[in-house]
Amino acid sequence: MDNKKIITDSGIEIKQLYCEPVPMTEKPGEFPFTRGVHAAMYRDRLWTMRQYAGFSTAEESNKRYHYLLSQGVMGLSVAFDLPTQIGYDSDHAMAEGEVGKVGVAIDSLEDMELLFKGIKLQDISTSMTINATAFILLSLYIALAKKQGADIKKISGTIQNDILKEYAARGTYIYPPGPSMRLITDIFEYCSKEVPKWNTISISGYHIREAGSDAVQELAFTLANGKAYLQAAIRKGLDINVFAPRLSFFFNAHNDLFEEVAKFRAARRMWAQITSSLGATDPKAQMLRFHTQTGGSTLTAQQPKNNIVRVTLQALSAVLGGTQSLHTNGYDEALSLPTEEAATIALRSQQIIAYESGATNTVDPLAGSFYVETLTNEVEAAAWKLIEKIDVMGGAVKAIEQGFIQEEIARSSYAYNKDIESGEKVIVGVNKFESKDVSDTPVLKIDDSIRQLQSEKLKALREKRDNAKAMACLDTIREKAETTENLMPAVIDAVENLCTLGEIADVLRGLWGEYRG
Repeated sequence: MDNKKIITDSGIEIKQLYCEPVPMTEKPGEFPFTRGVHAAMYRDRLWTMRQYAGFSTAEESNKRYHYLLSQGVMGLSVAFDLPTQIGYDSDHAMAEGEVGKVGVAIDSLEDMELLFKGIKLQDISTSMTINATAFILLSLYIALAKKQGADIKKISGTIQNDILKEYAARGTYIYPPGPSMRLITDIFEYCSKEVPKWNTISISGYHIREAGSDAVQELAFTLANGKAYLQAAIRKGLDINVFAPRLSFFFNAHNDLFEEVAKFRAARRMWAQITSSLGATDPKAQMLRFHTQTGGSTLTAQQPKNNIVRVTLQALSAVLGGTQSLHTNGYDEALSLPTEEAATIALRSQQIIAYESGATNTVDPLAGSFYVETLTNEVEAAAWKLIEKIDVMGGAVKAIEQGFIQEEIARSSYAYNKDIESGEKVIVGVNKFESKDVSDTPVLKIDDSIRQLQSEKLKALREKRDNAKAMACLDTIREKAETTENLMPAVIDAVENLCTLGEIADVLRGLWGEYRG
């Protein structure tokens, strides 16, 4: 008899053998959607293949977008630099040393035009990883679409817009939780009427996992945040059957293939129960649709080409779990932003899974597996226990304010890294099967001169715009922020009159202050 004890990172014990069938009655596309949100899934339509890209200037990122589109990418996914994420123009003192480094610098509508030069916004789907300044970036995107002559009711895409996980795991917040939630629900309300095909939030477990959580914590904390957004919108008087279909999720695909598949399947079932308990009756309002990115924190600087294998297996877990959209990381991302070669290989891994592996030939191919069905149930049960704890505290916002979620993530991260250091958890090329060979992987470097280029653009913009009109737009934002009126129309008007991202963010900083954690 085998007495070896194997436990997942989430603390779930894995038996040597699974022999008990788990009853299955539901079909794909039917409540609670465990087996997928569509009856035919990938037989009808493949997931959207995205590649997350953005670096340096808008012009440089635009070149990468055109290249990726030529290679078969189905949608764009924009990475913004740190100043853009936290509401500083490139010429601000706080932006020094960070302009264009981890994403593209966007200061104004002119930058947005350069970013999407030669790309019709009505013809593509764009995902933007942006949170605290999501309302400004969405306004810039809408303004550009209007300038291109697009029908904004037909443009599609997603803004991340998930501020709660920023407080808990990532840190690119600006305003306190109350005003931040107001901005989010303003976006829900505005888009439900004016931009109905836009996904107004991508509730992100990805960054919770990158901060060190395990799979169960990622699932529980993400859904608890999602529940908080639903409740905030309902308090604002919005109809859950109208706004909930435009909510999407963003999960991490980590290394344990079967636990990740179980996590994705459990997520759909749990969200269906959460939404229906809050009054959702439309199946589209009960469905959990999600984007997946392979685990950035799993990539190793040692033997970086091993990451190609890791990324492919992680991508396979997302496909077997029923993702609607997928980004695969470049093998060199533990060293730098991905080179063009690394981005191409990452995209090819998705295409090979889609067209060569057979994984897309049937819906939910692992359904009925004694192991996968049991693991799905166990992941779900463990996640509900955490959500119940959060509910007792008063919900996700209270749990974050009390430090509960942060402490849970820190505890999990410590245990995971301790296991790597002890060798109990094997990371190939890091603590086992090491090599003394020095990697010759080329890296992408961003020049510090980018800040000077962006600063010159800003100076020229402020000289040529109608400054009286721009200042009047900023005054209007301030006035409306002191009421309960929706801020989105005023912000769109401001960016159309060439107010900058930093100027708009600063107006609200002056009114609401900054959150200090």
